[in-house]
Amino acid sequence: MQEQSPQQGKIRARVFVSGTVHGVGYRYSTLKQAQRVGVGGWVRNVPDGRVEAVFEGIKADVEAMIRWCDRGSLAAEVTNVTVEYEQVEGIQGFEIRR
Repeated sequence: MQEQSPQQGKIRARVFVSGTVHGVGYRYSTLKQAQRVGVGGWVRNVPDGRVEAVFEGIKADVEAMIRWCDRGSLAAEVTNVTVEYEQVEGIQGFEIRR
């Protein structure tokens, strides 16, 4: 029987969200959704007006978060979402970074 690595089957995505995403509860809503879905990572505002987030978890959960980013919080107006896939780091929990 082959032992599985704890990171096996997990992916990591760095997401940049453009539009009206500052001051509309986007980070807080992302935190709550990530906790519901069960992914690790973080979210923060970027000085250029975008939101940046990192999601780590099983592929289906990370992809669900990426799809959620297209909508975001109720007051957000998302115009673009870009995704970069990276090496998994093993982040536990989800937080808002300042």
